[in-house]
Amino acid sequence: MSKKNSSVILKNEFKNIKDLSHLYLNFKNKLKKFKVKSSIIAISGGPDSLALAALTKAYCKNNKGKFFYVLVNHNIRKNSDKEAYQVKDLLKKYKISLKILTNKKIINKNIQGEARKIRYELLTKFCIKKKVKTIITAHNFEDQVETFFIRLSRGSGLTGLSAMKPLINLNQKVKLFRPLLDTKKVKLKKLSKIVFGKYFSDPSNKDKKYLRTRIRHLKKPLIQSGISYDNIFKSINNLASSKRTLDEYFSKIYKATIIKVKNKIFIDLNDFIKYNPEIKLMIINESIKRMTNNYYHPRSKKVFNLIKNIETLQIDSATLGGCLFSINKGTICIKKEKK
Repeated sequence: MSKKNSSVILKNEFKNIKDLSHLYLNFKNKLKKFKVKSSIIAISGGPDSLALAALTKAYCKNNKGKFFYVLVNHNIRKNSDKEAYQVKDLLKKYKISLKILTNKKIINKNIQGEARKIRYELLTKFCIKKKVKTIITAHNFEDQVETFFIRLSRGSGLTGLSAMKPLINLNQKVKLFRPLLDTKKVKLKKLSKIVFGKYFSDPSNKDKKYLRTRIRHLKKPLIQSGISYDNIFKSINNLASSKRTLDEYFSKIYKATIIKVKNKIFIDLNDFIKYNPEIKLMIINESIKRMTNNYYHPRSKKVFNLIKNIETLQIDSATLGGCLFSINKGTICIKKEKK
């Protein structure tokens, strides 16, 4: 489609394309509900993020808003520089200015996890530099289901299996907003094609050495077996509802259990032992979050190993999630690990 026609579509808010018009209206209402006026838009070049670029561009044509489009080049693949500039050139044709942030750290283990961590570090720093408080990503319906299966494979509890929230705090200064969590990828692909005429494919999305890729390939056989993503999505949301109830209960427990003195958290070991495994997990995760401001929790397996060692007094001290745990006179002490 020509740039002129694409511009008309964006200005008209996709009104002549029924399913995309509904998608855009849902997107616009979410931005207004959460009062998003200026944001960093995380771009990768895939259909999801290009659709997000189109949606925010349409929003700016008819509403007040200032968006910075940013792509993080993780510098993992040989042609990553070339790929980043191909995305930049494409968006430039549609008057969207793309900033490329290049990772300079070497990533050679837990590649996807480390890449995600670095991506948010770079985006957060850019937010602070531009005095912007929100990062918007294109996480969608399929991402939600895939994440559920990943966490299920790792033995996660209710917290891990619950739905990703649309709005969360990455730290005290920056929020992460995911307005497309209920939007299916097929619609995002259609939107990208209509507006930009193309999108780019990340080769790593086909590499089966990554767990997410292997899970993605399970979709077709699951559907053939009568297990639909729609019903899995419903279950995820039901779990999220249960988690909200648990969170209210947990908040009271946490306040009654921990004592915070300056930069340390203290927990009575006898009180801690009385709780069920899920509450213990939540206490450890919440304590780490408060000490480090990290959004992502350590893997449940590592947390449960730590809990086991604490309860059996097999450790004097241990580190996890950037925190140092120690036991002294029946008290667990948690403080930020010195680097």
